[in-house]
Formats: sequence, structure tokens, C-alpha cells
Amino acid sequence: MSEAPATGGKAGYRAAISAFLQERLQAKLDKLKPDDPQRDEVIASFAHDVWLANAAKRVEQIQAVTHSLKPIHPDARGTNFYVEPRTLPSLAELGSHALGERFVGDVVGNAAALDVYKLLKLEVSGRSLLAALLAHDADALAALHADQAQAQALRDAFVSLTQPRAEGPSSHTLAKQLYWLTGSDACDDAHYTLLAPLYATSLAHAVHAQLQEDRFGETNKAARQARRERKMHDGVFHDYPGLAVQNMGGTKPQNISQLNSERRGVNYLLSSLPPQWKASAVRLPVHATSVFDRLFIARPEVRRTVRALRVFLESDPDAKLATRERREELLDALVDELVSLAAELQQILPPGWSRDDERFKELIYEEALWLDPLRAEIPEEAQFAHDWQYTDWPAAIGKAFGNWLNAQLRGKLPMGDAEAREWKKVFLTDDDGFKQQLRELRDKLGTPHYIPIRKTHAEPLALREENP
Repeated sequence: MSEAPATGGKAGYRAAISAFLQERLQAKLDKLKPDDPQRDEVIASFAHDVWLANAAKRVEQIQAVTHSLKPIHPDARGTNFYVEPRTLPSLAELGSHALGERFVGDVVGNAAALDVYKLLKLEVSGRSLLAALLAHDADALAALHADQAQAQALRDAFVSLTQPRAEGPSSHTLAKQLYWLTGSDACDDAHYTLLAPLYATSLAHAVHAQLQEDRFGETNKAARQARRERKMHDGVFHDYPGLAVQNMGGTKPQNISQLNSERRGVNYLLSSLPPQWKASAVRLPVHATSVFDRLFIARPEVRRTVRALRVFLESDPDAKLATRERREELLDALVDELVSLAAELQQILPPGWSRDDERFKELIYEEALWLDPLRAEIPEEAQFAHDWQYTDWPAAIGKAFGNWLNAQLRGKLPMGDAEAREWKKVFLTDDDGFKQQLRELRDKLGTPHYIPIRKTHAEPLALREENP
């Protein structure tokens, strides 16, 4: 018999066994009256040697497993396996091998004999009694009985619960079976191997413990609360979308296994569905020279407002206060949408996106100044910061808006430079829209609030070229 290093000594295992028996004895005595004639009989049955001898007989009714058949179908009968994870081949995929030394074995069989397995799960110095007996630990063996021969007999009986109960591998009509192609010819039956999958109960228990902590632990509760309140948090928030729960055993989860009973039948199933593509709620100016090309008109509210404005103007309304108010109402709605577009891009994209992302390289410089203002805070972007603060790019954006709106309304309506200048002025002077947004950005970047609405530098040159 090979000896493993002592992990707690004979006294440690002996004390653990005595405490276990005393606790169970006390639970029995608490149910009896002080003068009950059965008390002496109960006390005698929990004597160290008597109880262990009885347990050695009852151990045949249960089997320790790491891979079980019962979770596949509760009425299935067949081979179960107890395989220490550290002995399994190491794979890149997640499996029982990943548990290593720290795993929890399960037990199946007669629920009335589960107390035997609870005895064998007793730990001394981080090592279970069962693990010590499997390793032929001399101290654990000596703790079973003073007589070495009887101690060995008890040890052999207890460790037998890790061995398959049948003489050879067997399956059942209620168990899952599948043919797995191991050869190269899918049309040749000889190239298949018949597999009978077993449930990795120890791995499932470890996954359950991890998910319970991730979902209901105090650390994740604090992270979830911070996320709900949109507050900064140093920890990590764990979430498992599409998580499903499979309940095994119904009202009697102990009929499946001991660990299943401890989980009250709950077994988590992680989602293995393919991801569902969801279009971004905010469209980006990818490979666009201007947001006025296609991006802005693609917004549903913009299309509705432009259509309403066109219909209203084509009706040739009378020049009165109600007409002006209706027109201003529709124009304000368009300005609000444009301001919202800019705010959304600034919120979802990191500062400097117009410079760093190849998808946005074609965006004209004035719109980069408008849509990516925090790029000015990047240390190496001094020129961009200067241009943002001192050039008249807002006027260029206003002009682009005016030309865009003219193009949308052109048709039955005579749209020219006068109308474009009016749309530009409305855009730049709207106190609750672009002007307010720009004021807030200038406060953040520490720059003056002045917003030029005059012609851009290029406009006078263009006019002189058109009218020499």
C-alpha cells in the first residue's frame, strides 16, 4: 500500500468523523423524549465502529459520479462514471477537465444512503475523506478502525462507490445515443462510432455556482445598481442574456442526484443561439462627404417634416402671422433633428473619430469640426482646436443646411439664394437648437460664445468669380 503525505493526521480525520456522527446523533435524539426507550438503541447505532460498518454495507446502494445518466432521463439505467477531472485530456474547449483538482463529485442511487456520501465528503486540511482513501492515505485509513484489516475492508467498501456498478459499459433505451463519424466515408456504417452521452454533473454544478455568484452575489448587485443609476463603478457587471433554466427531478430533485438536490433541481443552460443582427439606432456618416447627402434625410422625422413643409408652402398660404408661425414650427423641428443627429454622433463615437476611423475620412473638414468637437481636446490636434475656435465653420454648416433644404423643396416651389440664406439664418440663430448646443460646447472647451453668421471666406470669392 502506497502512502500519501499526511493531510491532517489520523486525529484530524478521526475528529471529523466523530463530529459528523455526533451531529447526526443529536438530530435523532432531539426528536425523542428523554424517557424514550429507543434512546439507548439510537445512541448505540451511532458508535464509531457500528455506524461505519453499517455504512460500508449501505454504500452499495449509491455511486459517486462526475458524469451521470439520470439527468438524461430519470428512468434510464446504465453506466455512470467517476473520473477525476485532472486525469482528463487538456483541451482548448471548456469541459470537465477545466475543473482540475477543485471539483465536487456527485452521487446517485438510493437517497436513504446519501448520509454515507456526506461522510466521505468530510474535509480535513482541504482534502476530502474520499480523496484521501482513494490516495491510500495511511492517516485516513487508520481513522476508520483500530484494526488494520477491518480498516482496509471499510476503505475498499467506501471507495467502491467510485466504480461502475455494472460489469461492463451499458446504456438504456431511454438514454441518448448517437452515431459519430470517426472515419472519412459518411456512407459507410463502419466509419461510425456509437456514443452514449452522459451529463457532466460536476461541471454543471461548478457552472451553477459561478452563475449564482455572478447573478445574485453582492458584488454584482452593486455593479447592477450602478449600471441602473448610470454611475461609475470599479467592478465588473456580469450578465447572461438568453439564460434558460432546466429543472430536473420535479418535486423530488434528490431522485436525480445529490448535487441536483442541493441546487433544488436548477440547471442553467447558456444561450447557444446565433447572434441576432440589430441595426444601429443611429446611422453613421460612413464614406460620406456630408451628413446632408443621405444621412439626414434618412431620419423618419426629417422626412415627415420636409414633406409637411413642402405641402404647406405649395398650398400658397396667405402672408399672415399663422403662416409664419407654422413655417417656423416646421423649421424648428428640422433644426432640432439636426442638433439631435450631432449630439447622437458625439455621444456614441469617441473623440477623434473623424480622424482615426477610415470610414469617415471623406467627411468634409467643416462637418468634422461640427460633429467631432472633442477632437479639439486631443493634444496633437492643436490646429483642429484653433480652427474650431476661430474659424467660421458654423456659417458653412448653416449654408449647407440652407442648400440642402432648398434641394428638398425645389420642384413646384421657386427656391433660390434668398431662401437658402433664410434657412441658414434660422439654423444659426435658433436659441434652443444649434446655438444652444454650440454654446454648451464652447463652455466645455473654454472658448467664446460668438457664432458668425456672415459669409464664409470662400463665399465672397465665389461671388466675385461668378460676377467679375
